[in-house]
Amino acid sequence: MPITRGVTRRTILTGSAGLLAAPAIIGRAYAATRGVTDTQITFGTMQDLSGVTAVQGVNNANAMRLVYDAVNAKGGIHGRKLNWVLEDMQYIVPKAVQAMNKLLNKDDIFFCLGNGGTPHNDAVLPAMLEKNVPNIFPLTCARSMYEPFNRLKFGQFASYYDQMRAAVKYFAEKKGAKIVGVMYQDTDYGKDVLAGAVAQTEAMGLKLGATAGFRPTDTDFNAHVAKLQDAKCDLVIMGTIVKDTVIILQTARKTSFNAIFCGNFATYSTAVAEAPGEPAEGFYSMAPALYRYPDDPTPKVKEFCEEYRKRFGIEVNYLGEAGYTAATYMMAVLEKVGRDLTLDSLIAGLESMKDWHDIFGGPALTMSPTNHHASSQSFLSVVKKNRWTPVLETPLSF
Repeated sequence: MPITRGVTRRTILTGSAGLLAAPAIIGRAYAATRGVTDTQITFGTMQDLSGVTAVQGVNNANAMRLVYDAVNAKGGIHGRKLNWVLEDMQYIVPKAVQAMNKLLNKDDIFFCLGNGGTPHNDAVLPAMLEKNVPNIFPLTCARSMYEPFNRLKFGQFASYYDQMRAAVKYFAEKKGAKIVGVMYQDTDYGKDVLAGAVAQTEAMGLKLGATAGFRPTDTDFNAHVAKLQDAKCDLVIMGTIVKDTVIILQTARKTSFNAIFCGNFATYSTAVAEAPGEPAEGFYSMAPALYRYPDDPTPKVKEFCEEYRKRFGIEVNYLGEAGYTAATYMMAVLEKVGRDLTLDSLIAGLESMKDWHDIFGGPALTMSPTNHHASSQSFLSVVKKNRWTPVLETPLSF
């Protein structure tokens, strides 16, 4: 069933049939690997299901649910059912810490997949590392998800920093942008966006016109927009998410501030593109892959979108596709690892994945014993008539 807003969900997708019948010697063999028994694998996700980014978190988690349900319906992986524990952290750091404490200390998870939010992941990583619990493909592009290198940290996406450097370079070279402004949430996420924009501005000898930080809960951006407009910024880099992006664009339109506005993975949402009144018309976003709309003719994409719509009653968005990619990738890793599932074998399996592709035509995902960052590619899209349209089908770099 679909995830609903305002409700914290703990979803268990497995039964215990056969657990008591397992030979004692097998039980002892797996006792050393937390979250793994002879019959099941317990893993977790903390996601925003009812907060300011729920439009992303719910869609992402729903897509993961499709994958796990399908795997369990076929008997699991190498004889083990998937026991997925999903916690709502409402995009609030203290709630994220509370959710992770439960996952680590009560649910005894093997690994986490798709944890949401930059500051939220940063807050819980120390506890995860202390417990030897891998943080795999968190739903954030922050560099801290894979830097500094740690055997338990695995990042999926091109970083916000890299995305914004590539964006500044593109708009300076192709659109003649000369004065750069940055509007950003004053969080770890927003500061990563700011750092990328500033670094490329300095590298190209452009002018940094103004920067404006704000709290994630702010809803009045008149002063912030006016600051960048007064500085004559012709390119505004956005370290925002969904609601704040829409309000900022609405504010800019009202004041006839006609700069180029460009966001990133966090703004690349159909909720932004389809906002009432079309404030996002002409708004750009960088993203680690390209969103494939439900009317995409590719058979596998079409089948997935139809299944998602039938199951949850809504259209899948880009964050849903990202969740499907992460979950199917992880299933491929577990299949590859085989029956001998331990922390070491899981890490070895992740590190051995080469040129893995999802069904959406995303970039190849590759990791190694010295590289836990699966992809550094990012793509530029623009909103045209309420839809995200690729500016280029090839990735950008700096």
